[in-house]
Amino acid sequence: MDIQNMQAFVSVAELRSLTEAAQKLNHLQSNMTAKIKKLEAYYGTALFYRKPRGMELTPAGEILYAQYKQILLLWQDTEMKMRLQEEKLRVGTMQSIVAGETTRALTKVYEMYPQASVTLKTGTTTEMEQFILDGELDIAFVTGYPTNPYIHYQKICREELVLVGKGIHEGSDLQQVLQGASIIILSDSCLYLRHLEKMYQDMQLTHGEVVEVGIFDTMVEFALMGMGITLMSKKLARQFKVTSYLPVPSIFGYMDTYLISRPNHEMTAIEHKFIEINNTI
Repeated sequence: MDIQNMQAFVSVAELRSLTEAAQKLNHLQSNMTAKIKKLEAYYGTALFYRKPRGMELTPAGEILYAQYKQILLLWQDTEMKMRLQEEKLRVGTMQSIVAGETTRALTKVYEMYPQASVTLKTGTTTEMEQFILDGELDIAFVTGYPTNPYIHYQKICREELVLVGKGIHEGSDLQQVLQGASIIILSDSCLYLRHLEKMYQDMQLTHGEVVEVGIFDTMVEFALMGMGITLMSKKLARQFKVTSYLPVPSIFGYMDTYLISRPNHEMTAIEHKFIEINNTI
């Protein structure tokens, strides 16, 4: 069984679409269909249910997916170890994190490894996890919850969360701050939005429109101008010189930060140094 067939099967399983999987792997859809049929013939069983809403794994397909996923992760790590490459750092982070200590840590790494090749990607936690699984990154910093069984999560710290907005301070009434307020966020898929929406739901409150800005500095500026409220870590609020904010009650008030990698990834010297510097800033 070759790697390309495994990649085809796993891509169809994850995307639930022959068309999207073919586009991702730069294959013709007819070739992708042939690969799936070849696998089904080889194992003598159907691996997918063909449904109007997409491809869905059969019980046999679920078993094969788990096995192939592990094999592909091991293959990616083997490929990287066997290639003779220059010292490199391929790291990902959420934009809210890169706005702070990650940028300064990268600067120090450049000073210590001037010939190093450094790749930095930013995005949501889900995007970072996919970059790791696809072999585009080796390590990444994310916030949220360890949910993907094919990723190794190492808890780095627990961040205290605060609400920021015009006129908001430690003595502000939480319900008055939340009720009817517009929410300013980086992305509609960010965990901070889900965290805020859970607060609104549990407190039986309603919010105004959700404003997606995409840039952390802009998010902070809009909130301080009075265009709405935003949620961030207290550490970042202080880094952006926000001196007045409302701490979130303890039941909602914390979010964990994790360092993620593939389970079989072995940390390099430059990665160890970057993490060490990042943790001391």
